[in-house]
Amino acid sequence: MRTSIEYEDNHIIVAYKPAGFAAQTAGVGQPDMVSELKNYTKGGYLGIIHRLDQPVEGLLVFGKTREAAASLTKQLGAGTLHKHYYAAVCGVPAKTQGELTDYLRKSPDRRAEIVPVEQAESAGARRAVLRYRLLGTQSEKYSLLDIHIDTGRFHQIRAQLSHAGLPILGDTKYGTEQSRQMSRELSVGSVALCACELTFLHPVSGERLCFQVVPRGAVFQKFGYDF
Repeated sequence: MRTSIEYEDNHIIVAYKPAGFAAQTAGVGQPDMVSELKNYTKGGYLGIIHRLDQPVEGLLVFGKTREAAASLTKQLGAGTLHKHYYAAVCGVPAKTQGELTDYLRKSPDRRAEIVPVEQAESAGARRAVLRYRLLGTQSEKYSLLDIHIDTGRFHQIRAQLSHAGLPILGDTKYGTEQSRQMSRELSVGSVALCACELTFLHPVSGERLCFQVVPRGAVFQKFGYDF
């Protein structure tokens, strides 16, 4: 099983998805994280709360009962289910920490498009808020960022960072020629983005839980950062 179980009880499963492995696919017979977990639970209920893009690695939480899934989904909407990410990006931000606010819509070719604020309502774009903190740089060419998103929009982190001039290494969809060249030089084969931390309230006990994972992409290790 490519999925790694990080925590499990009678109500929830927290699991790690490797980069390049689909969280869920519509293709019949194609392996994905949800199929593996359903096999693991022998066909038991599995409530999907959130997803990760196929090229992205990291943590996901699932409900093992409808009640647990409903509680977690409510927390996601209320902002009490927190997700932190590490991203290795091409370039160095002008500020060591900051906030990005954009308006995003999904295009017909499945890209996140950033729309000017004055056109957002008519274009059906939704507000996207991202906060970052600079953790380190290498050769003044690429950086490691700690990312928190206040909204969960389609391809939000990848699109917003690219728009800000900080495309994620290994991202062929939102990258620039410079970031693609750097990705080739660094042998980055997948999007250098990791959902490294999940914090939420247990749906039954109410206990505050926090789960962390060390990024497994090789580019993260180049920073010498103590994860």
